[in-house]
Amino acid sequence: MTMLPEGQLYIDGTLRGAEGGKTYADISPWTGEEIGRAPDASAADMDEAIAAARRAFDTTDWPEDHARRRELVLKLGNALKANREKLVQIARHEVGSPMGAVHMAQVDGPLAFIDDLFAIFDAIEWERPMGEKVVWGVNSTRLLIKEAAGVVGVITPWNVPFYITVGKVIPALLAGCTVIVKPAPDTPLMGTILGELAAEVGFPAGVLNVVTGEDPVLLGEMLVTDKRVDLISFTGSTGVGKRIMEKGADTLKRIFLELGGKSAAIVLEDTPDFATAVAQSIVCFHAGQGCATITRLLVPRSRYDEAVAVLQATYAHYDTMWGDPEDPTNVMGPVISARQRDRIMSYIESGKAEGARLLHGGNIRTDKGDGFFIEPTCFVDVTNEMKIAREEIFGPVLVVIPFEDEEDAIRIANDSDYGLSGAVRSGDPARAMRVARRIRTGTVGINGGVSIASDLPFGGYKQSGVGKEWGLEGFDEYLETKSIAIAA
Repeated sequence: MTMLPEGQLYIDGTLRGAEGGKTYADISPWTGEEIGRAPDASAADMDEAIAAARRAFDTTDWPEDHARRRELVLKLGNALKANREKLVQIARHEVGSPMGAVHMAQVDGPLAFIDDLFAIFDAIEWERPMGEKVVWGVNSTRLLIKEAAGVVGVITPWNVPFYITVGKVIPALLAGCTVIVKPAPDTPLMGTILGELAAEVGFPAGVLNVVTGEDPVLLGEMLVTDKRVDLISFTGSTGVGKRIMEKGADTLKRIFLELGGKSAAIVLEDTPDFATAVAQSIVCFHAGQGCATITRLLVPRSRYDEAVAVLQATYAHYDTMWGDPEDPTNVMGPVISARQRDRIMSYIESGKAEGARLLHGGNIRTDKGDGFFIEPTCFVDVTNEMKIAREEIFGPVLVVIPFEDEEDAIRIANDSDYGLSGAVRSGDPARAMRVARRIRTGTVGINGGVSIASDLPFGGYKQSGVGKEWGLEGFDEYLETKSIAIAA
């Protein structure tokens, strides 16, 4: 059994253990067994991290020295690249990522995106002259200035922790903020490696801090409620996002929230590769544990039986292709924990009880190992009012809903509390664009187009979140704008 090196807290420039030497077990999703230990930080540990970040922002030149920041963050990015194999091992054993997912969103994708973030940083207009203008009888020369937002609390999820960490921490640091990272309890070591590398490349004390803990609430809630923290950047469930908004209200905390999704793919009847488009809709990548995963498939009633037959054959074929941790092409492994497995199974039982037809799957697969395996699952004959069509399951479950015509498809897609991603397929590009423009969601892919990339802003409508990550808009989350006027 693989054992990962024990993690350490990184607070005020020092790598150390938690108060009292407390640790907790890091559990492998593949085996259900301990594969490492992580520091179980106390409230005092987090208080020290917040104080250090506040001090570094208020009393050092980190927020103003763009060139120094760029140099140090570039060293951190290069150190992450140089430690790819360590990141791979953490993703595989702690996150439960199969190798196919490692090569994509878990490790290689975010590593490839790092350079793009520096290109975006270099394009930021830090000062913009606004010319002279007479207002209320006074002629003023005006200037707009971009400044760092302050101390940032970064709260990361367990599904793609490295991807999210890169997307939050590097822009925040480049923008001039100081940062406290609070990783999800299930994936602490993907956070502690960031602190180890920051110490290695010589980050100034307090600029970056990493604090892990087993309690799912304590440390994050300290960040959200502490007035010394200016901004919270959170990715996770909508329920927790709502709590963050509520708890942050007392200090009028700036908040970025990237939350859940129940995204729809519309496959129109004129799609020339209809069978392929339907087959590619199965939910399998990282066992469906992705906020932007498309989990509602909308197909025309006129071709509904054809779609169901395609899915039945596709799922039967795919059943032999998942669950192997060594297969470099495998993109589906276990779910993160026993708790998550049981949550997903409750949704599967709900689908059966509400009258949806279970086309494939729906079972825990102990034959795949002692970890937390649920087979790829597909429900057909689903209506959009069912619980499995309305709530985010965050597991390998696809629901298939028929529509009558284009207007009906748009109505069903938009009849959701969420609006994070989506897809449209059609043989008529103009028609596909017309439909895509009417879907109330943050990203849409047309005919297989990829709408999630490092230079594109990512974020949702409605209960899928507030604000944008990645792209120039992602940097704006960590910047304030100041207007200066000088009497001419």
